[in-house]
Amino acid sequence: MNQSPSKSLLSIEGMTKHELEEILELTDTFDEIGRRPIPKVPALRGRTVATLFFEDSTRTRLSFETAARRLSADTMSFSAGSSSLSKGESIRDTVEVIEAYGADLLVVRHPAAGTAQRIDNWTNASVINAGDGCHEHPTQALLDAYTLRKHKGSLEGLRIAIVGDILHSRVARSDVLAFSMLGAEVVLVAPPTLLPPSIEGWPVEISYNLDEILPTIDVCYLLRVQNERINEGLIPSVREYVTDYGLNVKRASALPKDALICHPGPTNRGIEIEAAVAADPRSVILDQVANGVSIRMAILFLLLGSGRNLMEDADVGADQ
Repeated sequence: MNQSPSKSLLSIEGMTKHELEEILELTDTFDEIGRRPIPKVPALRGRTVATLFFEDSTRTRLSFETAARRLSADTMSFSAGSSSLSKGESIRDTVEVIEAYGADLLVVRHPAAGTAQRIDNWTNASVINAGDGCHEHPTQALLDAYTLRKHKGSLEGLRIAIVGDILHSRVARSDVLAFSMLGAEVVLVAPPTLLPPSIEGWPVEISYNLDEILPTIDVCYLLRVQNERINEGLIPSVREYVTDYGLNVKRASALPKDALICHPGPTNRGIEIEAAVAADPRSVILDQVANGVSIRMAILFLLLGSGRNLMEDADVGADQ
């Protein structure tokens, strides 16, 4: 970036289109590094990245840890289930202890919205929001935008349907902000019970009929069906959800031939997406996973480094 990056990355809201595009552009460099026989550079040697996950995670945690190691940073990993939280230690005390161990950046996932912001107020370390409740998941939106950009060249003018539990999805919130800022047209497709009570100010269309939307879109982005929502009575049954909103082979055939199929994972195969559709050549689900490492390398570099000058000084093109 031309200017020094902010201390932390907490949300897509408040970012500018220019900032988003700068991150996507820088990610190209790290994407190329990831394809090398030895995908490692010394850009963040001597820095320490700590992952603080108060919720279970596979993709996001491993993605950040892989990104940090490829940049030669040291890593620390915290899991709530095996921590002193069970003994009554507060989150703030935990954060202060980890910072005292020398963490320069904290990657935080927590079930309560706003937790990453609170932690950012407590620490001098940089903070990345890796998902806070139903609020936001900014790095997921960035890797999604990067994936679409790689396949389509640009998001400008794309028509993107986000399908499923919009109400509880932090991914949907961040994606709507990022996609629309980059020029895409976003359609939310869900039963009324899985939509927010108000979408005033959201730059989106609403549809309750997936079959009507499919032939008109460039991207079908499916969200995971959360089992707890069935118990809350927000959908009548899994069978009815699959009947109305599951992307099966027949439905996928209605998509344009060059449409893309996305999912943030983990997938419930046979519910929001049929196994054969996940393996469709138009599916970029595994590309999203791979691109997650590159986008997070770029973000770690921007927050802990000094932008492009550090990249040049450290000779990011080769390990030392």
